[in-house]
Amino acid sequence: MAFKKRFTPRKKFCRFCADKSLPLDYKRPDILRDFITERGKIIARRITGTCAKCQRRLTREIKRARQMALLYYTTTHATYVKKRTV
Repeated sequence: MAFKKRFTPRKKFCRFCADKSLPLDYKRPDILRDFITERGKIIARRITGTCAKCQRRLTREIKRARQMALLYYTTTHATYVKKRTV
């Protein structure tokens, strides 16, 4: 009788608490892009694994980066998306 190997999810951890040298700042959009979808939505903490305190800071910094035009709000605002003409 063959036994199926059960799926065991990996323990999620907060990247910002684990690595204190990783800055959580609006001036670093390359780091913030990991936490938004291609459509511009902020990914939930249950998916990314960030702690509640860092998720609140992350949300605030993403919104600041959007205000400063370092990140886009939606895909229509992204520079790499070409608009369709009908």
